[in-house]
Amino acid sequence: MPPATPALKKEQQTHVEEPLNQIDGVQAVLGGAPVVAPPSASVTPIRALPTGRAQPRKDAGFQPRIPVITGEASYRGTMPVDGIISGQLGAAGSAVMIKQRPRQAAIDSEPELDGEIIFKDMLRINGHVAGKISSGQGTLIVDGSARVDASIDVAVCVVSGTVNGDVIAQQRVELGPAAIVNGDICTASLAMKPGAVFTGNCRMLKNGDRVE
Repeated sequence: MPPATPALKKEQQTHVEEPLNQIDGVQAVLGGAPVVAPPSASVTPIRALPTGRAQPRKDAGFQPRIPVITGEASYRGTMPVDGIISGQLGAAGSAVMIKQRPRQAAIDSEPELDGEIIFKDMLRINGHVAGKISSGQGTLIVDGSARVDASIDVAVCVVSGTVNGDVIAQQRVELGPAAIVNGDICTASLAMKPGAVFTGNCRMLKNGDRVE
């Protein structure tokens, strides 16, 4: 007698993977069907989730670089901006905050500020500045990674980076071990650490003398 045939027979399931659609170098599957976009469309990479849903990839925000100058100063000139500008501009009480993306090595030869900077107390330069920097009683600090292609006229100048231009410091000039100065120095006191490079002429001021 032949064996009884079961009333219900479990149907064999075969898993067929849907083909992935190539879009400008991005592979994506949305709800089991390939994603199709016109050639001119801007495509955001997406990934397939276990539930069949796709979630756009979130772009991480850029980390702003250190400001080119740190301190209270007034500036007149040009400045290329690749980032975010916030604040107010007006005749009085203007304040602007700029967050910029890290610079590429290919454009590091271009100054971030090119113009005239005037400050009161202390100014620190962290990037590439060109033009003119002046302060009657202020202290200028040139960071080790900074480059200054400008004429400097301040009370105190502390250099740890590179300065291409003449330096007038009514009180003193300090050159750190990695400092490079290509230009004339005029000051009442000059201190150089071993390793500093100075190419130019030096004029020492007598007590009470000032260079106008």
